Amino acid sequence: MREADIAESKLVTRRGTFSSVAFRDEPGGPEHMALVHGPRASEDVLVRVHSECLTGDVFGSTRCECGEQLDAALDAIVDAGGGILIYLRGHEGRGIGLVAKVRTHILQDEQGLDTVDSATSLGLPVDVRDYGPAARILRYLGVRSVRLMSNNPDKIEALESHGIAVSARVPLLAPVSADNIGYLTAKRDRLGHDLPQLDQFVTEP
Repeated sequence: MREADIAESKLVTRRGTFSSVAFRDEPGGPEHMALVHGPRASEDVLVRVHSECLTGDVFGSTRCECGEQLDAALDAIVDAGGGILIYLRGHEGRGIGLVAKVRTHILQDEQGLDTVDSATSLGLPVDVRDYGPAARILRYLGVRSVRLMSNNPDKIEALESHGIAVSARVPLLAPVSADNIGYLTAKRDRLGHDLPQLDQFVTEP
């Protein structure tokens, strides 16, 4: 990455102080952010690679668990005394964009389609997220291996394909509710996410 495409400053938040590192991965592409807390390390770093979700992260949508995962990951990093959260922009709706994502919500609400079928019925891909920028950011920060906070095995494979070793997967499980159970069930059954909390919710009377 060119020096002109990177900027770093201190960021004081309600959770504590982070180094905020902004990246432009390619000309005209989205800009990403890494929040680094505590001493920098190269091995077994606690990391969350978080895909942008405006509705969940900013507005607190209960349709998905994105905002809760973002909060939980930051809390875990602070509690551990160090780690990195990478916020990948351009990943809205698993890469289809905000307008398309809202259109899938209409189909989910009006026709009962799940998060997969509502995308494909519009002729859209299910997931086109690129984790290459996350790997390049981690390399810039000197990270060689991570303990990845994720429920998605595909994310492990993607990072490792870009040269970042994943030494452990750390579950990041959000509470199940009537609002998000359909979304979470589709992620488990159709996208292969590891979401054991669904079993308990479904078996409750």
